Amino acid sequence: MTNDDTTSWLQTKSLPYIGLGIGILSLGMSAIFVRWADAPGPVTGFYRLFLSTIFLTPFFLRRSSRNKNAIDKKTLIFPILGGILLALDLAFWSTSVFYTSAANSTLLGNTAPLWVSLGAWLIFREKLTGNFWFGLVLAMAGAVLIVGSDFFIHPRLGIGDLMAAAAGVFYGGYYLATQRGRQHFDPISYVWLMGVFASISLALINLGLGHPLGGYSRNTWLVFAATALVSQIIGYISISYSMGHLPASVVAPTMIGQPIMTTILAIPLLGEIPRPIQLLGGAIALTGIYLVNRAYQQKLDKPDHRID
Repeated sequence: MTNDDTTSWLQTKSLPYIGLGIGILSLGMSAIFVRWADAPGPVTGFYRLFLSTIFLTPFFLRRSSRNKNAIDKKTLIFPILGGILLALDLAFWSTSVFYTSAANSTLLGNTAPLWVSLGAWLIFREKLTGNFWFGLVLAMAGAVLIVGSDFFIHPRLGIGDLMAAAAGVFYGGYYLATQRGRQHFDPISYVWLMGVFASISLALINLGLGHPLGGYSRNTWLVFAATALVSQIIGYISISYSMGHLPASVVAPTMIGQPIMTTILAIPLLGEIPRPIQLLGGAIALTGIYLVNRAYQQKLDKPDHRID
């Protein structure tokens, strides 16, 4: 095999899967960073978005200078709505990490595919298959095992689980807003605009909660920078690269590896060892999320499928 053949093979075969693995690892670190930061969860969420948006500003300005068309104020509602929903997602999720295990928080926060599909059914009138409803039942059963066991042991843990589940609902709403917004904006412009509105929303949330945005230690600022660089920039860029070379039917189900990665990382880094009932509930929930993903992606892959 020649050098050119080797390079071509790496680009078409290996690199997309490597990117997917890096993305899952980077996103799996999110809960770890929130725990390591000596700051309230919503503050860590704010700097995760704010710093990454600053990083993307030169790319947005370059794209804007090339695109002579002004932004339509009517379509600006989508990045505004997406930013608000993402801010609520991060506020609830990053707070839940302090009230439940990192594994539980990440798993329940990643139930977004369920809410995306249900939202598409209720709002966009999309038809859902029997496999979707079966997967939904499994995912909910697994979530009940996780949340129920935590409520039985300690109510505080159960509250954290509910906050993480609420974050999953907001994250699903963010996906639905983005689905519409991406019809009017290129990726960089949409992500930057959404990041601006999400940062403003999180700043207001922290202000309302009385959380200071300054006065933290050097180590905390390093964690803020790390979560912006690793979880937001590297994580999302890696996943986006993979989605450009692999079918969504491969990428979307694989993303359920994020809570699995968090569970594995939390054992040595946070000293959290999941209980058997949590492992059972997590396995059932992940199976349901996988079935929901597969059913929804199969529908999207149909030639006659369209979203009006």
